[in-house]
Amino acid sequence: MAIIPVRCPHCHGCDLSKFGKTRTGKQRYACNNRECPYHTFTLEPHAYPGRRQEVKAQIVDMAVNGSGIRDTARVLGVSTSTVIHELKKRRKTRERESSSVSNA
Repeated sequence: MAIIPVRCPHCHGCDLSKFGKTRTGKQRYACNNRECPYHTFTLEPHAYPGRRQEVKAQIVDMAVNGSGIRDTARVLGVSTSTVIHELKKRRKTRERESSSVSNA
């Protein structure tokens, strides 16, 4: 059996204690370091795949290659509203970049 030491992801301290469970059943920890900017954390913060950067990049890549919103959502395991939100966000940043280049 391997023992993996748990460290605070913010201050990297080892002075921790268990602090209950989240709604989804993941273990929550509390950092006992007073200088730590955050008090509690979980070891797996992004359970929903739509929050991961690589999934967000895949959403844009699939849209560029002609995949529909429902198809993208089904393949990546996210909701259709996540796909739409990400595509709208990318469109706004692209419009801002093009307007700043034309103004220069």
